[in-house]
Amino acid sequence: LTSSTQLPENFVRIEGDGNLQSMLVGAMMRKIKSRTWKKQRYFKLQDDCMTIWYKSKKAGNAHSTFSVSEVEAVREGHQSEVLLSIANEFPANRCFTLVFRGRKGNLDLVAESAEEAQSWIRGIRKLIENVENMGEREKLDQWISDWFKKADKDRDGRMNFKEVRDLLKMMNVDMNEHHALRLFTLADKSCSGSLEDDEFVLFYKMLTQREDVLTVFQEFSSDGQTLSHRDLEDFLREEQLEGDNVQQHAMHLIEQYEPSETAKMLNIMTFDGFLMYLSSTEGSIFNPQQRGIYQNMTLPLCHYFISSSHNTYLMEDQLRGQSSVEGYIRALNRGCRCVEVDCWDGPSGEPIVYHGHTFTSKILFKDVVTTVGNYAFKVSEYPVILSIENHCSVEQQRVMARHLSHILGEKLLRKPLDGHASTGLPSPEVSLSHSVARAVEDRLTLLSDDDDVAEMEEENLHRDSKSKQCLSKELSDCVIYCKSFHFRSFKHSQMHSKFYEVASFTESKARKYLKESGAEFVQHNSRQLTRVYPTGFRTDSSNFHPQEMWNAGCQIVALNFQTAGEGMDLNDGLFSQNGCCGYVLKPSFMRQTKSGFDPETPQKQEDYQPVLLTIQVISGQQLPKVNIKEGSIVDPLVRVEIHGVPMDQAKQETRYIENNGFNPVWQDSLRFTIHTPELALVRFVVEDYDKTSKNDFVGQYTVPLTCMQQGYRHIHLLSRDGTSIPPSSLFVHVRITEV
Repeated sequence: LTSSTQLPENFVRIEGDGNLQSMLVGAMMRKIKSRTWKKQRYFKLQDDCMTIWYKSKKAGNAHSTFSVSEVEAVREGHQSEVLLSIANEFPANRCFTLVFRGRKGNLDLVAESAEEAQSWIRGIRKLIENVENMGEREKLDQWISDWFKKADKDRDGRMNFKEVRDLLKMMNVDMNEHHALRLFTLADKSCSGSLEDDEFVLFYKMLTQREDVLTVFQEFSSDGQTLSHRDLEDFLREEQLEGDNVQQHAMHLIEQYEPSETAKMLNIMTFDGFLMYLSSTEGSIFNPQQRGIYQNMTLPLCHYFISSSHNTYLMEDQLRGQSSVEGYIRALNRGCRCVEVDCWDGPSGEPIVYHGHTFTSKILFKDVVTTVGNYAFKVSEYPVILSIENHCSVEQQRVMARHLSHILGEKLLRKPLDGHASTGLPSPEVSLSHSVARAVEDRLTLLSDDDDVAEMEEENLHRDSKSKQCLSKELSDCVIYCKSFHFRSFKHSQMHSKFYEVASFTESKARKYLKESGAEFVQHNSRQLTRVYPTGFRTDSSNFHPQEMWNAGCQIVALNFQTAGEGMDLNDGLFSQNGCCGYVLKPSFMRQTKSGFDPETPQKQEDYQPVLLTIQVISGQQLPKVNIKEGSIVDPLVRVEIHGVPMDQAKQETRYIENNGFNPVWQDSLRFTIHTPELALVRFVVEDYDKTSKNDFVGQYTVPLTCMQQGYRHIHLLSRDGTSIPPSSLFVHVRITEV
């Protein structure tokens, strides 16, 4: 941020854009929550072109707002269950849905006319595109602008000292009055007793001075003022350990991040440019080269971890929660490649989907199939597995088969790919290059399997009495590669089972096999697919620890995507690499049938090479406020957790910093010995320390150890929901050395 930065009046050009201009004027629309809840609300885009404000006629001064940056997508027409339920009342061309990031519910709206609906649809899409295309500089400008507006209570475009003091509390800063007044006076260049926008930028810059980064900058700067091209090369080579093409990389960084045109011409980097680089994705802890698809995608499916969802149709708990096609949309949009469908006989001959023998609501099977067809390949082009838990009569199974064929059409895999059926499982890649470009593989998890029924009985679950049901030929014909089978033992499977047979275990059964015969479990998973799902006792839709199942090489580790927390953080962390495509290649020692790898004793592995991970947690930046209580400021601490084989499971914490969520400095070093680095995930958790009760969650970030960049790095924190919370970050130094 340079002192010449101006607050963006409107970060997007609105001149000549009729859609944005009409949004600034505002419009009356109906907000729809259900078939019976349809209320008029006045919606208006604020002048910042970032905030949408709305209120009811009767609410007096009460109003609601949300930021465009929270909106993930706009759907046109009747594209949500709520709008479908009122389709007869309002035509599709007046309806649209705003889909929010994370787990926040949709906003369903009906405009007064088709033209008005189009105006808002196009306008919001343009604003979303603008947010996505913002550079680091504009994001920071926007962030400052947001704070200025929050603090300028009387809306006069300037801030007096009282407003600045209130702002510091909002920003998680506990600053004594004397220091705050000194900064205020320094920034008040016009000596007017208040700060106008450019003066506020200066105040903000003094407030956010990064002494931690300045120290690093000066250590490598020959003249203490700038980094010459050579200085920057030295920094990249010695600290960031970037050995390849350092000269070219240094030139790219100056070109990309240096704000001063003069400095660019002299081929040097100022402190502002250095900070911009370290705050960017290139300066983040996640290696950008592993963001896209970088792994070999031509190996059999059993050689990949596959992002998988359990009870995908549920939005909440397993007893009374709502069933919804939104569950499928959200899971598929997160790169999930295996979704679950629990099918039961429904009225009028139409199969329904819900959690049997509970009070969860019901949805139509055909609506689920339509949704999967529409969203399967928006985020990832690789195959989707439909895991169908079938409780239907033969008649309704025929209806299911008909829906799968008619609705999915060419997307449904109907015959083996390129002669692979007799030799082994196909690869994710071959499914693409096949004439059926996109294959939905259909896997049936039948409760008629003795194994599944036995497990259900073990867990005292009341299940349908017709566990010995028949399977219709039509539905059976839809199953090509993933056939459920009765698992007896690893030895029996090695001798008798077919490559296309899939074993399904509850977490407790999988844990038992893992403890009794870990190496055999890993070997089994080098030949065949295994699905692990949460025990039936988890009626709150909580998740088990997926890492222990990945340690055994289990591919389809099914989690409740609707439930935020550690389990989903690890899942998001593992699958954030390789293009977020939902397939991650297992380490080579888990793909060899005779490797003998046992997660309990990694030191016996042939190519055993442990590493020492040293993380210096230096500082935090603008951590979100978690306690709503007036005047309360965060007391942050950072916990670094290693999730991997049992010997690697570890966690260490920094000390807590009292009353500073704005720019806490720890400078604490944490060290871990990691025996199987290929399987390790590193989770950074920030908490608000509380000596009397459980610490409050502030933010987290999970990254595979193999995707971590070394040196000085920023970690851009995520909310409990897995959405970004800019500009909250940690600044760390990372070293990985062989032991």
